[in-house]
Amino acid sequence: MKKLSIILLSVLLAACGKTLERPEHIQASMIPVSTKTMESEFYNFKMKDLDGNEVDFNQFKGKKVLVVNVASKCGYTPQYAALQELHENYGDKIQILAFPANNFGGQEPGSNEEIKEFCSANYGVTFPVFEKISVKGFDKHPLYRWLSDEKLNGWNSQEPTWNFCKYYINENGELMKFFPSAVAPLDEEILALVEA
Repeated sequence: MKKLSIILLSVLLAACGKTLERPEHIQASMIPVSTKTMESEFYNFKMKDLDGNEVDFNQFKGKKVLVVNVASKCGYTPQYAALQELHENYGDKIQILAFPANNFGGQEPGSNEEIKEFCSANYGVTFPVFEKISVKGFDKHPLYRWLSDEKLNGWNSQEPTWNFCKYYINENGELMKFFPSAVAPLDEEILALVEA
């Protein structure tokens, strides 16, 4: 039966002008071109902030980084205030990078301009907030593919489970820790990492 299926698939592909290749070739051909970026280390990423300016992650070398997926209409949205406090008190030791995403409960429906206005008016955010991206699913941004694929980052396969999940990256660009949404930005464990 399996052999018959392969023969039928070969016939169908031949009718379309294609050939049946070994599975590993098929899988390789299905990998998007952006995989090159995904396989790169953290500092090779370049992304646009809410103003459309390209931010080269290379500038974060030698600094601890906290990557957070954020949303404006979430129960965890008040964490923006704690993130801003962390930025104001420890900005010389850790860089906060916020990534708005509409992946959970449609809680970030706004445009980049609306998100920028919301962050400024409600929380006085001065740390970098980037253009809205997808942090899970088929259209997951390459940065979040790197953060949540152990083959790319070395150990972690945990993708965000909700808004305001946090990934801690050390001064060498190595992903070291994942924190779920309920862990506040000023949690003792995060502060210990910042101050270490």
